[in-house]
Amino acid sequence: KMAGALMAARPFSFSFNTSDYRILLMDQDQGRLYLGSREYLVALDMHNVNKEPLIIHWPASAKRKGECQMTGKGRQGECANFVRLIEPWNRTHLYTCGTGAYQPICTFINRGWRAEDYLFRLVPGYADSGKGKCSYDPKQESIAVLINGNLYAGVHIDFMSTDATLFRTMGGRTAIRTEQYDSRWLNEPVFVQIQQIPDSAERNDDKLYFFFREKSLDSSGGASPSVLARVGRVCLNDEGGQKSLVNRWTTFLKARLICSVIGEDGVETRFDELRDVFIQPTQDERNPMVYALFTTAGSVFKGSAVCVYSMADIRNVFNGPFAHKHGHNYQWTEYTGKIPYPRPGTCPGGTFTPGIRSSKNFSDEAVNFIRAHPLMIHPVYPIHRRPLVVRTGVDYRFTAMVVDQVDAVDGRYEVLFLGTDRGTVQKVIVLPKDPTSMEELTLEEVEVFRVFKCIFLVSPQQQLYVSSDAGLTQVSLHRCGVYGRACSDCCLARDPYCAWDGESCSAFTPSTKRRSRRQDVKHGDPLRQCRGFNAKETVQFGVEGSSTFLECQPRSPQATIKWLFQREGKRKVVRITVTFLRNMRISISLLPVQQI
Repeated sequence: KMAGALMAARPFSFSFNTSDYRILLMDQDQGRLYLGSREYLVALDMHNVNKEPLIIHWPASAKRKGECQMTGKGRQGECANFVRLIEPWNRTHLYTCGTGAYQPICTFINRGWRAEDYLFRLVPGYADSGKGKCSYDPKQESIAVLINGNLYAGVHIDFMSTDATLFRTMGGRTAIRTEQYDSRWLNEPVFVQIQQIPDSAERNDDKLYFFFREKSLDSSGGASPSVLARVGRVCLNDEGGQKSLVNRWTTFLKARLICSVIGEDGVETRFDELRDVFIQPTQDERNPMVYALFTTAGSVFKGSAVCVYSMADIRNVFNGPFAHKHGHNYQWTEYTGKIPYPRPGTCPGGTFTPGIRSSKNFSDEAVNFIRAHPLMIHPVYPIHRRPLVVRTGVDYRFTAMVVDQVDAVDGRYEVLFLGTDRGTVQKVIVLPKDPTSMEELTLEEVEVFRVFKCIFLVSPQQQLYVSSDAGLTQVSLHRCGVYGRACSDCCLARDPYCAWDGESCSAFTPSTKRRSRRQDVKHGDPLRQCRGFNAKETVQFGVEGSSTFLECQPRSPQATIKWLFQREGKRKVVRITVTFLRNMRISISLLPVQQI
């Protein structure tokens, strides 16, 4: 366990018995956090999470559970209604879907006008089919977003989970989906994230971007990876084709995401299993930063990485050449033939197609081209062509991620909260070391759950919520008190959330005008920041024949403690040997990093 690890966070205790907790929606208007689980929906007060939550019990009917068990399901408790979707519908209502004991079901929730209404209940008597909105199988991951009354979902739409699709339903428009059972479009995908990102000031150019991993078409070749990370997109105003691709996307494109490191031996290690994506907004809504979490697909080599992508690079790939299988080896090559007009992937009525009112007016040539060529030949590389965070040679993998922007004394920083498959959350910051390299620091590690479902960030309250099968827990983004009362300890921690205020290490807020605040995230140099506030060393006197407590746990992972023994003016580093029962001996060597 790394230095600075915390005690296990305590999960919330609810008055009902459930499992499979998912954090599904933060309601900024009403200050609520909506949680979905096995047959329950919960509304937590973000301002006071200890306040009694609002609860909805939404089970599958006894008849449906019986029918589900008759099909051979239910040995692992799947014959229940697992809530998988909560999306805002309007100011007063939410739309929610669950697996419905292998018969997906959706309905509306009345949440009232204001939080003070204390209202949270299902709309009586209303039920909607969840097919194409929520998976049948609770183990199948799905993604969904409601935009202007249309629900866009990456989901398995059949009982056997063999038909995975990007599906648009609701809103009075024709249902649209990806081409069915065409491995060139989707090949056993696992959907990870979905979000609308505008491409230009022209709203007809608005696109839906989605991130997934899928089985490689070339995985039988041996050298090719078995799994590939993808970014895909469609136009929001796509209505399908007139003759070909009827009720199918006519603007569907996808590209590969690359996240790799070059070893000292020159061998490239690629992280191909896309696990999570966090889209960080910027002042320009068209250009958010895309943080993607990957693991290695192999079972022998264990590793994880976080790569960051720019929307400009993603768009350049989609505006580039298409991929084409060609030649006697049937290998992927760049398509060099004529590109039809309008360019495949272009939105109708957009910047480049003002005269085309609908995708039904696309030429047959353009529609047939995209049906056969949904893949771009060039992959998307991360910023600086290298990962932001890498973990190799460790006994864990990252599984989930959120990113918070923090304003500190010396600038703005991105802090990553990375969940691991051993049930901890690592708080990581990456700093520029020199013009060509970065320095990655783990500020602390929190023990939370054995297995994660997801991590959710609530920035205004500076809280992190983590869910699992076992429950939900809340973790503060900062615990400045653990760094101690000394200026040097606080400075060495290099935590942008914390600064020394003249008396102790406390939460830093940019609006505070106290001149005594000391913080050095970039360098962590206590000699420069804390001159006059702390002695460089603490002297501990001992009496021969008695015992003296010597502190050995550093205040942060960036510091270690050095013990020096002084006698007759000579000083030397102490090497301690501790003897336990049964003659087991452990040697501890302490090397100097911090002097106080």
